Amino acid sequence: MDYPGRVIKKNETNVEIVKTIQSQINVRGFDHLEVNGIFDVNTESAVKLFQSQSRDSFGNPLVVDGQLGPISWAVLFASAAVPPAPDPKMNDLIKKVFEIAESQVGVMEAPPGSNSGPQVDKFLATVGCHPGDPWCASFVYWCFNEAANSLKIKNPLVKTGSCMNHWNTTKAKKIPRSNATNNPLLIHPGFLFIMDHGGGKGHTGIVKSVDNGFIDTIEGNTSINGSREGLAVAELRRKINTISAGFIDYTS
Repeated sequence: MDYPGRVIKKNETNVEIVKTIQSQINVRGFDHLEVNGIFDVNTESAVKLFQSQSRDSFGNPLVVDGQLGPISWAVLFASAAVPPAPDPKMNDLIKKVFEIAESQVGVMEAPPGSNSGPQVDKFLATVGCHPGDPWCASFVYWCFNEAANSLKIKNPLVKTGSCMNHWNTTKAKKIPRSNATNNPLLIHPGFLFIMDHGGGKGHTGIVKSVDNGFIDTIEGNTSINGSREGLAVAELRRKINTISAGFIDYTS
């Protein structure tokens, strides 16, 4: 059964969804529930038991909260998983953006920690920023700008080196964190993620793929541990619920 697009928890009113969960819990051998369509304390306890003994596809323990969000749902119904269909939002611009962004993976600051370097300075200059400025937003804009120029179309992004200015001023569709966390099907390759670190500071990157409650990304000014103000362009994996502001859709 496909993820229903919201967290399923105690007192869920959709009887068929609850019956499906109860049946799958029984099939997986985590309990012997009555399949009655009522998400009561017994079903909640069975979900917690399943979560306590399960890990996600990357080996991380599940959160034991008795609620079925996208990650727990994917693990519970893993045996029914099917390969994803081609993403309908993968237009020519996004395909070109990926090609360009991937070609920059491994670009480093020179010297490390300077927010500068031959290629980094090009990213910064594209939005009118200067060597030494944070450059994650500049990297994203540069990738889209290079792609748009090659296709002879207008770059749809806000021209800014500030993540939070981008989030606050864009006219494109925005998906807040809460909506994305509850329903990862709202997120598609080519979307931008925006993290709000407070005080006008943030971090951004390009969503490369979506896997239930996770995204794979290409980011500038980061590191392998996912920090902002990092040293390089890198490909990372993040949980959707860590994206504190949300996502921007420039694929339409």
